[in-house]
Order: sequence, then structure tokens, then C-alpha cells
Amino acid sequence: FGTATFAPILPLAKPFLRFKTLVILTIFNTIRNMQLSKIIIALLQLMPGNSLVENMHIGITACRKAKNMGADIVLFPEMWSIGYEIPESINELKTKAINKHDMFIRSFSDLAKELQMAIGITFLEKYEPLPRNSMCLFDRFGKELYTYAKVHTCSFGDEKTLMPGNDFYVSVLDTEHGCVKIGSMICYDREFPESARILMLKGAEIILVPNACPMEINRISQLRARAFENMVGIATVNYPKGKPDCNGHSTAFDGIAYKIDEPYSRDTLIIEAGEEEGIYMATFDIEELRKYRNREVHGNAYRQPTKYKILLSEEKQEPFIRKDYRKSAN
Repeated sequence: FGTATFAPILPLAKPFLRFKTLVILTIFNTIRNMQLSKIIIALLQLMPGNSLVENMHIGITACRKAKNMGADIVLFPEMWSIGYEIPESINELKTKAINKHDMFIRSFSDLAKELQMAIGITFLEKYEPLPRNSMCLFDRFGKELYTYAKVHTCSFGDEKTLMPGNDFYVSVLDTEHGCVKIGSMICYDREFPESARILMLKGAEIILVPNACPMEINRISQLRARAFENMVGIATVNYPKGKPDCNGHSTAFDGIAYKIDEPYSRDTLIIEAGEEEGIYMATFDIEELRKYRNREVHGNAYRQPTKYKILLSEEKQEPFIRKDYRKSAN
């Protein structure tokens, strides 16, 4: 038979072939997700340089090292583009802010694609009327998954001149080993249980947390609690000692409080760095986390949302009235 014999039925066959291809891809992706066992997150506990360009080069070098160490994802400390140095002058602040099309951001998108590794880069984002404290997550293809702006800005301190973000985001991250659902919060967001809770409700399995503050027992305990109560993994990276008001102690918690073959609760800490500069690797067992979430009682398993209506109230009473509180736009 010649090609002309089948020519009349080819238009009819094309939809079937497309459907067949879609089914095959769906099955393939499902198998990849089921097979995802572990992912490795590199916490870049680094000292920043003195300029945007210097921070870009320091960051690129660190990403290459992290890839050689086996990282699937790398995470930078808070506002890496400016080394968390917030000018007092609003004009200077706006000058230092960059948008997502800046060479600094594009360089990490290109690097993610080159290294086949996800990169969470943090920066002072150009925004109106004021800049934002933001993080952009690129997947291993260099594609932007989301840009998250810190919702709970520190209005009582240097961040009073920054614009708060409006929402929390979760995306499916495709790694070389399979897919995992990733979300982010930044530093002070940690101190509000709602941040991690919303990310969990949106499907997050791992939460990435850029940070810039002293990490001591109480703040670290907050991260442990957020991981425990939501049954999520949490990876936090801080600046090392030597950076003013920072002391290292980047951490990762796997969120798995109980194991079937162990009679008591366990320490969910994967790693806690010291004060010194370095690249710290945290391995999360995603397969074990998913099994744990399917059987345990935390997260969204037994919540009673209709009883929580007061959480939506904007009313404030003493002793929580603060003159510098800023109501965020919806």
C-alpha cells in the first residue's frame, strides 16, 4: 500500500494520536512522581559582597559548587541581591531595586537551565509604590515557577519602607528524580502559623524559607513546629556570622514526627548548620513524607475550618495595638 491509500483517514487519526500521546505522557509523569524518593536542597549560608554584580558572581560560583555536591535545589538567604542591606533613603532603595528581567535575575534563570537544577534566588524587587522583598524560583529548565513577595514585612524595623506581598504560592517542581510541590515564605512569615498553613492547604510538600536574622532556640522552634503541624519539610537558609544581626544556623526539618517501626516521636531535624559560611546539604525523603502524610493526624486531616471564623477578623484590641502596623492591600 502507498501513502496515498491512508491519506483520507489521516485527519481522523490525528486526534487519536494526540490523545494517545497525552495518555502516555500522563502515565509517564505519574510513574515519575511515584518513584520520587529523595531530593537534596543546598542551603547557601554565604557572606554577600558589596554590589549587585559581586553578589551575582558569588551566587553563580556557589550554585556550581552545590550542583557538584548533588543538589536538586539551591536556596539563597533573604534579599541576596543587596545582601539584606536596606538603605534609609527611599530614593536609594528604589535605585537598588531590580525587576525580574534584570541581568542579575536572568543569569540565575540561565544557570538553572545550564545546570539542570532548581534555583531559589532572592532580591529587592522593583515594584510600585515601594519595592518588595521577593524570591523567584526557577526550575531546572530555567522556567519561573513563581515569584513570592514577603507578606509579613517587618514594619517595626528596616522593612517599613517595603511593600508587603499579597499571597502565598505553591508550584509543582520537576526535578531529575520526579516532581514535588514547593512553596515559600520568608523570614518573619515564619512567626505566623497561617503562612505555612496556607502553603500546606495549597498542597506544599516542601517549604523554602530565605532568612536574615539571628536564629536562636525560639525561632528555630517555630520552624520545627511549622513542619510538625503541617507535615511538611522546611528548609531555611540564613546569612553566616559576620553579617550584622545574623548568625548562621540554617536548618532543615523533614516534618516526620513518627515512624511505624519506632515506638516514640523522633527529632525531625535533618541538619542545623553552625555559624560559619558554607554550603549545607539537606536530603528530604519525599516518598517517606508522602506515606507519613497519608496516615497521620496533622495537616488538614482533622481541621474544623467553620470554627475558625475569628481568624478572618481584622479587629485589633490591646495589648496588640501598634502604631506602625500597616494593613496590607487585598
